[in-house]
Amino acid sequence: MRTLNAGLAGAKSRIKVARTGISAPRSVRQRLAGPASTPPAAALPLNSIIVGDCLDELARLPPNSIDLVFADPPYNLQLEAALSRPDQSLVDAVDDDWDKFASFSDYDDFTRAWLDAVRKIMKPDATIFVIGSYHNIFRVGSILQDQGFWILNDIVWRKANPMPNFRGRRFTNAHETLIWAAKGVGAKTYRFNYELLKAGNEDCQVRSDWLFPICTGAERLKDASGRKIHPTQKPEALLARIMLAASNPGDLVLDPFFGSGTTGAVAKRLGRNFIGVEREPSYASAAQARIAKIEMLPHEAIATVPSKRSEPRIAFASLVEAGLIQPGETLVDEKRRHAVIVRADGAVSLGAIAGSIHKIGALAQGLPACNGWTFWQFFRDGKYEPIDALRAKARASLREAAE
Repeated sequence: MRTLNAGLAGAKSRIKVARTGISAPRSVRQRLAGPASTPPAAALPLNSIIVGDCLDELARLPPNSIDLVFADPPYNLQLEAALSRPDQSLVDAVDDDWDKFASFSDYDDFTRAWLDAVRKIMKPDATIFVIGSYHNIFRVGSILQDQGFWILNDIVWRKANPMPNFRGRRFTNAHETLIWAAKGVGAKTYRFNYELLKAGNEDCQVRSDWLFPICTGAERLKDASGRKIHPTQKPEALLARIMLAASNPGDLVLDPFFGSGTTGAVAKRLGRNFIGVEREPSYASAAQARIAKIEMLPHEAIATVPSKRSEPRIAFASLVEAGLIQPGETLVDEKRRHAVIVRADGAVSLGAIAGSIHKIGALAQGLPACNGWTFWQFFRDGKYEPIDALRAKARASLREAAE
């Protein structure tokens, strides 16, 4: 794992903004055909905002270097005229040039180009979150699959305070969709902090529908006249859930459409490194000032906790061999309906039948499978506990021995 002081120590005092030279523009189709000249791979610009076109700047980053990608690309909203409220006041809609494309084909070319560039610099076990609306997310999803990404989830961000539908001709557009994908179908070791997410959700699995308000109040960046600096600033809570779910402290998070810097602000607070690419200097400047004010949370609040899947495998026989449980000892289920005898070889006996703690647990209940670690309990000091507590003790001993 990359150490925090590799980049975050310097980020406490300043955020670097790298400005690149402007060359003659090349069309998306030209870029898909290949660069005019292959740029040399640069060292990782940790905790930097790179001002430039993402298709050019991503090509300069080293291959297989990024742990997590969050992408909030142009939505291609195809607005044909100004939007007004019933009182005829104008809606501050997204009508910037960066969201305009001549055709769906041009938008698809652009999407293929930036996804191809991102995929090359992702580590084999990295994942990507792409957010969009009904205008673009289905096209993005199709291209993701065409390029070999493996979709893990689609997530609905349900807005607690959506903008109403002023014309009354459609349902209120109250959500956006995120696609979470691995680099390929063979990526089996991608990060997903399942146990920690579940623990923070009152021991319930976190669902794929997320309820957050849109970005408002003090979190919304505004200029001196009180106007929004960026029209589509995402809430920090959304990015925090993404990073807590799919990265660890010290990981490197890339945002190729950095905008107002929400990704960088959250990454710094949660002890992650980041790289942002943003073509608009005014957005980059606002993001730089925003991130400079952020303080990283204490180590204890963000430290990685080993997941059960990452911990060493402990066989039940190892507990017997270590003397943590004795041959001949009786194990029972929580309701004391079934009892088995621990054998010297690490199996357990139910009457004349012997087998693993899992097989015998399933047999006792008449079920096809059973987690014997949580089903069977031992008796110590006047109380019963699952034998999983002994497994945790054995793992702790292994960690102490390794130190």
